[in-house]
Amino acid sequence: MPILPAETDLFPDDLLERVTDQEPWWAIYTRSRQEKQLMRKLKEHGIPFYSPVIARRFRSPAGRIRVSHVPLFASYVFLQGDNESRYQAVCSGHVSRCIEVDDCRQLITDLRQIRDLIAIGEPLTPEAMLEKGDRVRVKSGQFKGFEGMILRRHQETRLVVDVRFMNQGASVLLEDCQLELLERGVAS
Repeated sequence: MPILPAETDLFPDDLLERVTDQEPWWAIYTRSRQEKQLMRKLKEHGIPFYSPVIARRFRSPAGRIRVSHVPLFASYVFLQGDNESRYQAVCSGHVSRCIEVDDCRQLITDLRQIRDLIAIGEPLTPEAMLEKGDRVRVKSGQFKGFEGMILRRHQETRLVVDVRFMNQGASVLLEDCQLELLERGVAS
């Protein structure tokens, strides 16, 4: 089965650069593995959306390295629009439920960081359950300026850039010396 090329995960391209309180944001929870189908429908109707997609490398049974493009946040597509836009999404048949985002500015800030982290090109690991920890800022290296939470696993330090609304995020491996403490967490 052929692996499909990357598709648009952000429409329009400047969606996260627009700062407007005119239209609400919605977290659209899709039916299982239907994020891309919903994104195609939204683009077809001209409805603004973002659902971060990352490249995932794997080895096929024949031993070839394959790359597939998978959503970073399984089953989530973020939509900006009025009730009519939300209605169009629901009518696509790909939606399980919709949640209106209360703090749109915070969501946009978090999504910008995720987009910028993906653009760097380092491998990302989706983090489904974020643990409470220290909030930090990266002070050196190619990730300088990113803020997030520290997650320690198996004697490695990972910076988690999270989307607080969903309690999900992505992580990247960093050294402790690259980080400066912003706020002490409950479980550090």
